Amino acid sequence: MDLRGRDFLRTRDFSTEELGRILERASQMKLDLKKKVSPKQYLAGKSIAMLFQKPSTRTRLSFDVGINQLGGHPIFLNWGDLQLGRGETIHDTGKVFGCYVDGIVARVYRHADLEALAASTPVPVINALSDEFHPCQALSDCFTIIEKKGRIGGLKIAFVGDGGCNVSRSLAEAVLQLGGEMRIASPRKYSLGEELVSELRKLAKKGSALHITEDPAEAVRDADIIYTDVWVSMGTESEAEERINALRPYQVNRDLLAISAPDSIVMHCLPAHRGEEITSDVIDGPRSVVWEQAENRLHVQKSIMSLVL
Repeated sequence: MDLRGRDFLRTRDFSTEELGRILERASQMKLDLKKKVSPKQYLAGKSIAMLFQKPSTRTRLSFDVGINQLGGHPIFLNWGDLQLGRGETIHDTGKVFGCYVDGIVARVYRHADLEALAASTPVPVINALSDEFHPCQALSDCFTIIEKKGRIGGLKIAFVGDGGCNVSRSLAEAVLQLGGEMRIASPRKYSLGEELVSELRKLAKKGSALHITEDPAEAVRDADIIYTDVWVSMGTESEAEERINALRPYQVNRDLLAISAPDSIVMHCLPAHRGEEITSDVIDGPRSVVWEQAENRLHVQKSIMSLVL
């Protein structure tokens, strides 16, 4: 299964089998690291541009460390420090990047800019987050679920909060491709758009399903996984008060957790605003897998890079 030269902008661009290949290699890479086996130098002699328009903790760290572990050379570039900040087009920038580097990891505000970059450059582009999608996070989440539950197929995954955010969108995409049941609970204003819902339902593998509701209890009842994310994402700060007021009933707390499956796990992609979308007793509680989830970004992204670069 040869994935070399492919962009990784959304999980839907890869088949279920190809996603399985990425997850399989990630599992081996994690095992090797735990056993202190030296990683294969898949990126030896390669330079990878890390183009970041947004702040980052986990994404920047995990990609930088992962590139180094695979023998590559990461080059961190702040969008505003490049000629992009002075009016050079994304098309021209992409052409220039293709002259110097072997791949691009890009974290941007507009998904359309990411698509324009991928269209203009001859080297693979990996989506490290855009306003619409966060596929590396979603695939890492699926990896974590498989570690904890043994599978995705047949599981009930409930996302509670801002249902239209990039994490929810990508998680729904990946879960449906891998055969799970995705439930999204959010106020109507912050739900997935009808066009994307229709697209996701067409993408769904046999046995998977997508349910949209405004009732968090309905989504969480008997769910195997409860997932949430911040209510005020980067770029929506001006809506903070309105969002917090609208989403307050969607907090993941002990009462909500009590109606989920007895062995359910809690996930959050971080950073967390404790006391808003999730309470400290839940994120630090025995059902939380948040820190394993954060670690797994490293292994899954290494796998993606090793296969496409």
